[in-house]
Amino acid sequence: MDSVNMAILLLLLALICLFLTLNSRGKSHLPPGPTPLPILGNLLQLRSQDLVTSLTKLSKEYGSVYTVHLGPRRVVVLSGFQTVKEALVDQAESFSGRGDYPVFFNFTKGNGIAFSNGERWKVLRKFSIQILRNFGMGKRSIEERILEESRFLLESLRKTEGQPFDPVFVISRSVSNIICSVLFGSRFDYSDERLLTIIRFINDNFQIMSSPWGEMYNIFPSLLDWLPGPHRRLFRNFRGMKALIARSVREHQASIDPSSPRDFIDCFLTKMAQEKQDPLSHFQMDTLLMTTHNLLFGGTETVGTTLRHAFLVLMKYPKIQARVQEEIDRVVGRSRQPSLEDRPAMPYTDAVIHEVQRFADIIPMNLPHRVIRDTAFRGFLIPKGTDVITLLNTVHSDPSQFLTPREFNPNHFLDANQSFKKSPAFMPFSAGRRLCLGESLARMELFLFLASILQNFTLHSLVAPEDIDLSPLSTGLGNVPRPFQLCLRQR
Repeated sequence: MDSVNMAILLLLLALICLFLTLNSRGKSHLPPGPTPLPILGNLLQLRSQDLVTSLTKLSKEYGSVYTVHLGPRRVVVLSGFQTVKEALVDQAESFSGRGDYPVFFNFTKGNGIAFSNGERWKVLRKFSIQILRNFGMGKRSIEERILEESRFLLESLRKTEGQPFDPVFVISRSVSNIICSVLFGSRFDYSDERLLTIIRFINDNFQIMSSPWGEMYNIFPSLLDWLPGPHRRLFRNFRGMKALIARSVREHQASIDPSSPRDFIDCFLTKMAQEKQDPLSHFQMDTLLMTTHNLLFGGTETVGTTLRHAFLVLMKYPKIQARVQEEIDRVVGRSRQPSLEDRPAMPYTDAVIHEVQRFADIIPMNLPHRVIRDTAFRGFLIPKGTDVITLLNTVHSDPSQFLTPREFNPNHFLDANQSFKKSPAFMPFSAGRRLCLGESLARMELFLFLASILQNFTLHSLVAPEDIDLSPLSTGLGNVPRPFQLCLRQR
């Protein structure tokens, strides 16, 4: 080996030693974990095609609290119900930060309600919760909107006349219209190009973010910014969505009456006008666009995806579908629509919906959290600013909380008397300070839409029930159900 090659080798070894030395500083109180490589981190121990499974397996080796490196980024991973609860609920304030999520940060730059931190996040969350409540969130008025929308949905479903169809757009239009009515002031006709464009952007981005491309971008964003691939479509979709929202904001600006706000955008614009002289105000135009996008994305995709999982489950287990229909017929009948007042008298239906959410596990890794201060946790010291992944999939499959966690079993949410039973390990909307602010709306939609559909139709698969595959098509940000078609038979 000549002297030049020897010098290069020694330099590389020195750099690696420097990296390992610097990386080990401040880690003496961090949870244990696999030894990272320079730049790559623990990539060799992880399967980018299924990061959730890889992280779950590492928890079996290193325990319910461990450290992993996603590329150069150091992350603490929490698994199991007790551990996640201790962090998000018992130490909610310490774990209330939002961690890095590059596919979203590329678009939001840390703005908007879902991906902001500090005082901005607190102000935006408080404002958004108040405005959403003013426009009916969790109240009778929003229930009436959902019931109206379900009538439009049923009319659309009848037009399928028992023929096979893909439910993605049919369901997404109805679900999206609920949050659209709150944000934009009115629902859209099902053929309205703006509504269809919103759904295309959101569905496409959810699938990409739940694919290996989305996972790899989150690990190596600077590298993938230079490479071709489906991840580039993510940002085109984001820009398209931003332009669509901006168009609606301009329309609102031209017709706004501050004394009589029509929707969320009107209220935000009014707040912007009130604070326009304050240079430190968090109410700026870009914040409005990002917050509206966050609410629109969350209010469209998660409920629509959950309902598609529910359809697959009910077709795979026709006896469960029949029992839900029997309960609907007994409690509601056929002459009126189901209402939220019926839910306490429909424990089995409620249990099935909860079990769908647990079993489908729509957001298995949760959105990343961040500790906002040096935090003592289970004998370790997690430094301020450390990102934390809470594996909700391990919460929803914790055998100490669910008797048959790998099986679809509505009895997980029923007691010995067949009354509905809550579970503290039910966390599809996360928990603690970052609990999804649309939880009450989502729960209302899932119950009213599903009960209305099953009151009027029986779901039939194009394949035998035993051939229906409930495993997700892809797993990343979300668990995306496999594409399928179904037929509806009028009851």
